Amino acid sequence: MFTGIIEAFARVKQLQKDGDNIHIELECELASELKIDQSVAHNGVCLTVVACNTTCFTVTAIQETLNKTTLGELQIGDWINIERAMKLGDRLDGHLVQGHVDQTATCIEKKELEGSWIFTFSYDNAQGNMTIEKGSITVNGVSLTVVNSKEAQFSVAIIPYTYEHTNFKQLEVGKKVNLEFDLVGKYISKLYSRSN
Repeated sequence: MFTGIIEAFARVKQLQKDGDNIHIELECELASELKIDQSVAHNGVCLTVVACNTTCFTVTAIQETLNKTTLGELQIGDWINIERAMKLGDRLDGHLVQGHVDQTATCIEKKELEGSWIFTFSYDNAQGNMTIEKGSITVNGVSLTVVNSKEAQFSVAIIPYTYEHTNFKQLEVGKKVNLEFDLVGKYISKLYSRSN
């Protein structure tokens, strides 16, 4: 379980194909603190550390993960948002995030205001996912509040700290992102659909 509060960046150092899987080697300041078998969120995708040293660590993405997320589009040098799993008893500064990406979305607008940015995303709502005004959404692993919720579209407001300390500063129109919709909302939606 995660909170959507990004701890660090990781830079893609190597991508190695292995059958349908990809081993992703990442350079990260947290590498020396990681252990093999530890769960870490990568742009919101929970993956298991399979190798690590003082400067780098490696995770493996299987075909199912590559199909449902943006990890299959990674290139050497790309920057990824990193969060380690939360500890029981810690403050929950973001919201409950599983690290299970529901689907991807495309950035359709990036608007710079005086001191903040508004990013707007569109997604395929045929999968049954939805946002609500002021509800929670996870975009590339970042816990955010929805503004301007519409059918198959929503926006988020990004403050300067979040812009500088996540890969939002590299996000441009046309780029795809990973989405994890609000956990509680998904359960309510599922229960409602069963009762009708």
